[in-house]
Amino acid sequence: MNQLETMLQDAKRVVLLGHVHPDGDCVGSCLAAFNYIRARYEDKQVDVCLEPASKKLAFLSGYDSIHHEIPEEKEYDLCICLDSSDKERLGEFGVLLDGAKQSICIDHHITNTRYAMENVVESSASSTCEVLFGQMDERWVDKSIAECIYTGIVHDTGVFKFSNTSAKTMMIAGKMMERGIDFGRIIDESFFQKNYLQTQILGRALLESITFLDKRCIFSVVSKKDMEFFGVENKDLDGIVDQLRVIEGVECAIFLYEIDNHVYKASLRSNTQVDVSKIASYFGGGGHVRAAGCTMSGSIHDVINNLSEHIEKQLA
Repeated sequence: MNQLETMLQDAKRVVLLGHVHPDGDCVGSCLAAFNYIRARYEDKQVDVCLEPASKKLAFLSGYDSIHHEIPEEKEYDLCICLDSSDKERLGEFGVLLDGAKQSICIDHHITNTRYAMENVVESSASSTCEVLFGQMDERWVDKSIAECIYTGIVHDTGVFKFSNTSAKTMMIAGKMMERGIDFGRIIDESFFQKNYLQTQILGRALLESITFLDKRCIFSVVSKKDMEFFGVENKDLDGIVDQLRVIEGVECAIFLYEIDNHVYKASLRSNTQVDVSKIASYFGGGGHVRAAGCTMSGSIHDVINNLSEHIEKQLA
């Protein structure tokens, strides 16, 4: 019996948590666990607590059951943290981890701090959904669970093209397809599809991008005024940094968006050389070797100069 199943045995009230600004892997893993526990353990009460996620993920079973505020009953027998590398990434819902009798973290971030009582962290895995599947009894994985797992894998592998994609990843994706999921629709509607405003802000970010370090690096910035003008939120900016990364000759891409006066959320991506997780960790963030992020303060010039110094050392 694996760690997740062992901890579920005696738990009557279970809460599932993910990271702030939940993405496809975060929502996919949380809802996969939610549907799995409800199907396999009908006697257990299970809640999911996350910040609001993209409506593009609303097709996932359990999406409408997500709590966006802390439930009145705050004490749980078991807290399961998914796709969150440290306690701070749980945001306001971290208090539910503190109050739980037991806890387990299931994750794939190389920067994970092992903050739960039990930790299942596989940094070589493509996604938390891949790690989670390994903690499940396959006989209970139905179509609704398969859709969640497949979605998480698709989002964290960039549709099976990032370097974290392995033969094991493809095998698990194949098993999900065998459950009868509409894999083409999941890819098109949850990953590639953008509305008109999202396309406009993407165009602006690309148009105003700037290369540096002999055009091996590129950055772009979206200010709060830009976001207000286009009527977009931070979740509408998904994918911009990946478009910067695939520009010919670019090794490292940086995308900044302003979250407060002179405070920026930085998304970092690389292709083959730069370990962006080390850079993000230095500035208090985290992530993966080829995809990471952090929050930085200062002028745009200061932020880019600070990041550039660390990138240049790795490119030397």
